[in-house]
Amino acid sequence: MEGLEATLRGLSLARRSRPEEPTYLLDAALHPTGPLAVSCSDLSIRLHDRDTLTPLGAYRGHGGPVSGVVFPCGSSDLLYSGSADGTIRAWDTRRPGSDAAQTFRSDPTYSLCSFDLSGGDTLLCAGTEQVNEEDSFLLFWDARKPGSGLLGAYSESHSDDITQVRFHPDDKDRLATGSTDGLVNVFDLSRGGEEEALLATCNSESSAGALCWCGGTYTRLLCLSHDQGLHLWDLCHLDTDDPLLVFSAPDARALAPAPLDYLVGGRWLEHAQKLLVVGGRNDGELHLMECDEGGLGLLGTLRGGHTSTVRCFLWDAAGQTLITGGEDSQLLLWKPGGEELMGGKKESRKSQSALRLKTRPRKKHGCRREKEAAQTPDGNRGSVGN
Repeated sequence: MEGLEATLRGLSLARRSRPEEPTYLLDAALHPTGPLAVSCSDLSIRLHDRDTLTPLGAYRGHGGPVSGVVFPCGSSDLLYSGSADGTIRAWDTRRPGSDAAQTFRSDPTYSLCSFDLSGGDTLLCAGTEQVNEEDSFLLFWDARKPGSGLLGAYSESHSDDITQVRFHPDDKDRLATGSTDGLVNVFDLSRGGEEEALLATCNSESSAGALCWCGGTYTRLLCLSHDQGLHLWDLCHLDTDDPLLVFSAPDARALAPAPLDYLVGGRWLEHAQKLLVVGGRNDGELHLMECDEGGLGLLGTLRGGHTSTVRCFLWDAAGQTLITGGEDSQLLLWKPGGEELMGGKKESRKSQSALRLKTRPRKKHGCRREKEAAQTPDGNRGSVGN
């Protein structure tokens, strides 16, 4: 722990990259051995060198806001992106600027607001926005068979926008989903149909904004809500009567060890066996915090980089560096003892036309709402085959 604290306290700005045109940087993904990808509010996906942040190219093709980017775990030269245009697209990282190499389509009237790729790179899952005022869907495709259509869908477990889809890092069949309906669901897809697959429903009491698998064997689940709540559950107790909740704060800013305006997200640091939560101030200041059953503890503070709200971050364990992106259009790399190589005056380049996060009035549910059988988008009930 002392080594982690020293590393995070010693982080300073080493590299800075800005696009030519102002745009929000919304989400980021890091290839295990390759480049860095960033999704932007101008509907583009941009590639950067992971060490220098040098731009390598950009992809365009989505007709709606990009809901995220994911690299496969294997050695594939693909990058996946999901979009409100109803598609997940795969791009060839060897050919920046090329058209999508693969496209996975849903009903064109459905807007995808989250997605993820399972371990083993076999299954894609996307969460839709609310449909017909009370339904939302989890859609599944075989990632090995682009163009083959949907494998199936779940339709009963959420009643509003599915804002997060997160596969377990080590179990390809374990899936966590979060929604603006306030529910966080955990599924075992190997059990088949939706009702059998649903293992647990946790109530965040608010609109779920970010999920993170964490803990030594990834048996814990962190949820950050859109109104800055923080909830940590231990899923080891699914087969017992013991409570799942480890820690909960309806507004984590009130308990934070440093002044915060918002929470960015969480990451499990495998080597240090610690859960890192990042929060910030509207002026760009960032605070790095440890989260456990005792709450939040300050690990380090980053100043002099961003000039506006930070929307995404990554921890590169191999390089011991932190990468952050935000509404000031800046992509920054922080490293121990780093000295910024690009001089000049820092200025805000906040986009005036950038995507704004859509939130809805939160809904509270004590348990999963029972609904009449709904028909899935492909006409089949929600069984997923692997």
